[in-house]
Amino acid sequence: MNARTGRHFLQIPGPTNIPDRILRAIDQPTIDHRGPEFAALAKSVLAGMKRLFRTKGAVAVFPSSGTGAWEAALVNTLSPGDKVLAFETGQFATLWRAMAVRLGLQVELVPTDWRHPVEAGDVEARLAADTAHAIKAVMIVHNETSTGVASDVAAIRRAIDRARHPALYLVDAISSLGAMELGHDEWGIDVTIAGAQKGLMLPPGLGFNAISDKALAASRTAKLPRSYWEWQPMIAAGETGFFPFTPATNLLFGLKEAVAMLEEEGLDNVVARHERLAEATRRAVAAWGLEPLCAIAKAHSSALTAVLLPLGHDADAFRRVVLERFDMSLGAGLGKVAGKVFRIGHLGWFNELMLMATLAGVEMGLAASGVPHRKGGVAAAMDYLAGNAGALPAQAAAER
Repeated sequence: MNARTGRHFLQIPGPTNIPDRILRAIDQPTIDHRGPEFAALAKSVLAGMKRLFRTKGAVAVFPSSGTGAWEAALVNTLSPGDKVLAFETGQFATLWRAMAVRLGLQVELVPTDWRHPVEAGDVEARLAADTAHAIKAVMIVHNETSTGVASDVAAIRRAIDRARHPALYLVDAISSLGAMELGHDEWGIDVTIAGAQKGLMLPPGLGFNAISDKALAASRTAKLPRSYWEWQPMIAAGETGFFPFTPATNLLFGLKEAVAMLEEEGLDNVVARHERLAEATRRAVAAWGLEPLCAIAKAHSSALTAVLLPLGHDADAFRRVVLERFDMSLGAGLGKVAGKVFRIGHLGWFNELMLMATLAGVEMGLAASGVPHRKGGVAAAMDYLAGNAGALPAQAAAER
């Protein structure tokens, strides 16, 4: 094996790079999860997550991946045979739909080409036609991590309201929380689902549900089997700072630090940083003569960019060259776009210089792989960033 020097570049769209501050926070002795020190930690973390979700309602924290948080959202709100409306915007929307089917739900799946977002008008039309209110929930992936397509969650809420439909609104924000604009209460979401390993900058292992009063009321009559995923014991225990079962204690140390880091930067600044780095990435892609998978500008993700390779060129072979030559991991194409796209993650603990190194690795990899492209993607991104410098976080600016 060739010796590696320097840090490996992990530029997949999650799990993301873990800041040293969070690593140091996790790296401490485990404490008694029934003791007063833990209660203080848990209360702090739950309060912080409410601020990140922008909700005054309950938040449940499970030792799980985002997939577990998907299941918790479904089993707490629905009953066997209930009908749900879902949209096939990418691989993760497809997997969430498959879970719903396995749980005994009827899924009305609206197919897409994986290049376009959910259209609010389509949601409104389907709900308006459901005069018997057979549809009990609408399932939306806010930011589809497999495609880089983001749907307008606020506009979809307005569409549900215009249809005057009582369906619950379930939103997967696994790769958008901590990276993109999100407002659980303001946008009228009933369950917002998130995970630790994306914008929150943690290792995998924590799943979240932000829960509206309407969803909480639904959980009291929902009939899908649940035990581990039951909200009520989690919420009741959380009010005292404890969990009904063994929590992921050291990840909660890291989560407290992650919340602090995001709030030191300011959530609006976090969103603006992600938007700026995403735009620079798209300018590089355009300069290379390549095309984002997302076909509509208003739906471009701020968390990642999926890039189509020309026909006849294998995106996985390209990714292998980049890994072997430059020690950088890029995201694979998933499901229907496997081998057709690679994904650049630009979310989490990430800045301009890290992006420039990433784009340089991609541009060198395109040349090394023989993928037809134009030079100048790195220069295009650099020119954009030079004219659109981001503000330093308040604490960092004060220290200068």
